[in-house]
Amino acid sequence: MKKTVMIALFAALGLAAGGATAGYLQPSPVTVELNPDGSGTAKGDMWTARNADNDVDFIGCGLRSFNDGQGNVWQWGFCNSNNAAGEQGICFTENRALLDEMRAMSDTSFVIFTWNADGECTFVGYSTQSFYLPDMEKVKEDKKTK
Repeated sequence: MKKTVMIALFAALGLAAGGATAGYLQPSPVTVELNPDGSGTAKGDMWTARNADNDVDFIGCGLRSFNDGQGNVWQWGFCNSNNAAGEQGICFTENRALLDEMRAMSDTSFVIFTWNADGECTFVGYSTQSFYLPDMEKVKEDKKTK
């Protein structure tokens, strides 16, 4: 009898969990703060930028490597962003620690970066957490309306 009750309880819990809605969501639109000296900060999550109600929002970072054929490899990275207000942020770096941060980002990361007046990245950070992932119920609904 105990076994039957436990199985029924687990089944009920499984059904309840299956019908639950998405967890906590924290969309983070792209913001760019420009300072008078040319330095600044940009932040936002990639999913929200990609699915913005405009065709100009973006944020992210990229890496490039160059092999000179002599056994020397040169690596550099950049982060760039644009928001609906037309504010842009971009920076470049060869700093290995910042390149490692760029390399570790995922498609749905929250991204933040700062740059100095020369356009050099001074900080690169990311956060990959469940609340930056898309609301799959909204995605399904959007697909139905298209």
